[in-house]
Amino acid sequence: MADEATARSGGTASTATPIPTVAAGSAPVLPAATARAGRRGTRPGLRKGLEVAFFVTPALVVFLGFVVWPVVKAIQYSLYNWKGYGPMVDFVGLSNFTYVLGSEVFQAALLHNLIIIVASIVLQLPLGLGIALLLNRKIRGRNLLRTIVFVPYVLAEVVVGVIWRQMLQADYGLLDTILSSVGIPTPQQGLLGDTDYALAAVMVVLTWKYLGLAIVLFLAGLAGVPDELYEAAQIDGASWWQIQRRITIPLLGPTVRMWAFLSMIGSIQVFDMVWILTKGGPAGSTNTMATFLYAWGVDRNLIGVASAASVILFVIALIFALTYQRFILRGDLRGSDLAAVGKGRKR
Repeated sequence: MADEATARSGGTASTATPIPTVAAGSAPVLPAATARAGRRGTRPGLRKGLEVAFFVTPALVVFLGFVVWPVVKAIQYSLYNWKGYGPMVDFVGLSNFTYVLGSEVFQAALLHNLIIIVASIVLQLPLGLGIALLLNRKIRGRNLLRTIVFVPYVLAEVVVGVIWRQMLQADYGLLDTILSSVGIPTPQQGLLGDTDYALAAVMVVLTWKYLGLAIVLFLAGLAGVPDELYEAAQIDGASWWQIQRRITIPLLGPTVRMWAFLSMIGSIQVFDMVWILTKGGPAGSTNTMATFLYAWGVDRNLIGVASAASVILFVIALIFALTYQRFILRGDLRGSDLAAVGKGRKR
């Protein structure tokens, strides 16, 4: 019978692959090629997971150690009446938050932060946009001028604060001398020592320091405007102002909104420049939320009150950032995502 089956199949019985037999209660034995293919299928996934863990773990550790853990500890400290040393045993609950929110000093500091936010936008936006439009034109020494306007932003806040504090001194300050020479009266105690002028003087220094960032960002946005649009507008007879109003400024909108977001967040958290110039004085006229929590935490050793102020500052900045992103940056982010998808389809 075997010979007859062999003959009917054309003599190919010797080359057929034998069917493996599986004994009762034992696992099936796969061919060696199938096992190797399975191992090759699992290796790329495992390697990709190890690569992701290798690059993500350090950043995750830093984020947890320097962002999440300090926030958790600040919340813990804010619930105690603690001096910064010894065990925390005097639990006061939300009393520190009630004290901070009801403090007139903190309320004035919050108002000063709002004034700085508005003044930063009102001063830096037109100045930065105007200088960026000027430096975007083909003029002699353009690269040198771009470097000069960006230098103040590169300088450390401590250096800038010390220089301007000396310039704004009442007796020998450069600005006081210039104003007096042209007949403009100045306060006897100096601009930084007068409650009516101190905050305005601080705003001048902040504008000088951070205007370079706005200019550089606007220049980067202007570089992304196609030249064909300008050429087409010039052919149609549009003036320079019409070109800027109809083409440049609308296309520069996403850059302006992103800069405004960075400026507002920085204005909420401003500390070092104000502390170096005035330490929040005179009479609290330049206090900010950051200088308030530093004064109460470091100078008075009221860690619980300072921690409560820091938590309030964190919540205000977080709510502002989420709200701004939700209602203002949402369209820009969606547009960038659609552009990325379009580029991926073209590839």
